[in-house]
Amino acid sequence: MTGSDATAMRRALELAAEAGAGGDVPVGAVVLDARGAVVGEGRNLREQTHDPTAHAEVLALRAAAEAHGRWNLEGHTLVVTLEPCIMCAGAILQARIGRVVFGAWDEKAGAAGSMYDVLRDRRLPHRAEVVAGIRAAEATAQLHAFFESRR
Repeated sequence: MTGSDATAMRRALELAAEAGAGGDVPVGAVVLDARGAVVGEGRNLREQTHDPTAHAEVLALRAAAEAHGRWNLEGHTLVVTLEPCIMCAGAILQARIGRVVFGAWDEKAGAAGSMYDVLRDRRLPHRAEVVAGIRAAEATAQLHAFFESRR
């Protein structure tokens, strides 16, 4: 993990808190360029927008692509508070993201090593390096608190 990863995870956790406060599952994501500069951010907005694809990762990728004026984000890093799902893993690979750094594991729907390992599947034409468990306790605590408050 780099210093940029740590700073980006801090921001992703802030975005996750905003998502939770807005009634969405608390997940936040940040895209870093090759120099470690933030070029895109996102937080879950499914409940707010009624859009099933409005996951933090997808929104961060869209913002980064818009900022660069191109879809190909080769050499970039996605930092996210929760292990990406299958949909997000597909979007990550389509964007050619080279590294994914995440906090909490998603044992029910994760696609970066827990339930599936889409991001590193050798059968696919593009793969991403995965760095897992960064500030996992904090990311997991956010998720547990959110779901406990809804029970």
